[in-house]
Amino acid sequence: MLSLGSWLPPWPGLAWGWALLDALLQGLVGACAVSVLCSLLKVYLYIQCLNDPERQAEKEAMRAQRRVLELLHVAVLTGLLAVVGSRVAALVVLEFSLRAISTGLSLGKGSGGSSQLFLLCQYSLGCGVTCGLTFLLEGAPHSTCNLALAAGLAGLLAAHARRLARHVCTFYELHSPARYCGICILLLAAGHRIPWLLRRALTVAFAVADLAAVALINRDFLSAAEAVRFWTPLTICYALLVAYMQGEKGPNPPGHGPGPGQSASQTALVRMGGLFILLLTVGRWSDLLHVLVSLLGELWCLLGAGAMLDACRRQ
Repeated sequence: MLSLGSWLPPWPGLAWGWALLDALLQGLVGACAVSVLCSLLKVYLYIQCLNDPERQAEKEAMRAQRRVLELLHVAVLTGLLAVVGSRVAALVVLEFSLRAISTGLSLGKGSGGSSQLFLLCQYSLGCGVTCGLTFLLEGAPHSTCNLALAAGLAGLLAAHARRLARHVCTFYELHSPARYCGICILLLAAGHRIPWLLRRALTVAFAVADLAAVALINRDFLSAAEAVRFWTPLTICYALLVAYMQGEKGPNPPGHGPGPGQSASQTALVRMGGLFILLLTVGRWSDLLHVLVSLLGELWCLLGAGAMLDACRRQ
């Protein structure tokens, strides 16, 4: 792969250094995509809570999130996405795509269920972005420069989305009745369409990521027989996981069963545990380490979205 490092003399370890830089830039783009998703969803949920007098505690919980914690969330997620290999990232993307299709068919167009699904796709979205960049830039000249440009644009979008969320949490309650702030007037008129916008954007993102994931996995096989030996148990494992997730979605009475954060954490443990067992038989030793990193990434994303998960449960 040609990159910025191809312009420099072949010093020992230089290729490894540029590969690490590429991985960090890819991770940064994926983390910024997750940040944009969370910021827009926070705007939508905050407005919904503001319109319901019984949900003031959830509104205050979302408002209390500090900027330093948001930046820390992006930094840690960048490191986790940079460490995860493209093979395991591709498997995470495919598993979530199947689960999202199954969940979408069972939920229909309910906004509450859609919002919760958006929160649960955070780490999978980051993996999808890194898979797509790996596939699209494979063999591209000066790929490091392309990744740096993508990281800059993604960071700019994430910064504006966070600024919008802070503006809404600080001024929307004051500006929306007065109707003299253009941003708040726009959200007052079209804020209910944010889930529709996110749904369309995520559909495109995961469609590209799924194609890239299949291509990245298939490039490791030398024959069709090897591919069949890998895809057959993978398909069975994913089918069982989807069936298990659907079976666990039975409605719980209020005050009974685990909360949304605890339930999502248990789901992440089951999913990554199933993938870990599968890769014990058809994967590599490095894949097992990457699955553990993916589990940390899932839990880290759920930890940062605790207040929004509570709001989705009440919606």
